[in-house]
Amino acid sequence: MIERADYYAAKLAYETDASDVHAARMAGETIYVIDVRSDEAWAQGRVAGAVHMHYSEIATRAPAEIPAGAPVVVYCWSPGCNAGAKGALEFSKLGYEVREMIGGFEYWVREGYPVEDADGVHRRPVDPLTGIARVRTRA
Repeated sequence: MIERADYYAAKLAYETDASDVHAARMAGETIYVIDVRSDEAWAQGRVAGAVHMHYSEIATRAPAEIPAGAPVVVYCWSPGCNAGAKGALEFSKLGYEVREMIGGFEYWVREGYPVEDADGVHRRPVDPLTGIARVRTRA
């Protein structure tokens, strides 16, 4: 059974999710949230306050823009996208403490966390299949 515990401990060391990232930010933790998608994807919307750094640019840009040793979380579109893993690999090669946000931007949006685009910061309704939707009751 220790093998299973080791596996899950390692998994949590390398992954996080939208809920935990949001909670850490709300608690005042300094986390560099990095959107590793294309320019077109970034323009459609992103995690509010994220830094845009396509995974192919990390090796050259990260050392100049992200402090060494800083905690980094990378994300891409969704569970069906592996750009987050590509970005995490590049940050890892540079020695950063990096985790991939499982679910990507899709689950950030579906859980109702702040999204930023050309119109500013806003929230979309919570998808009750992925987040807790507050139900209004009649008095």
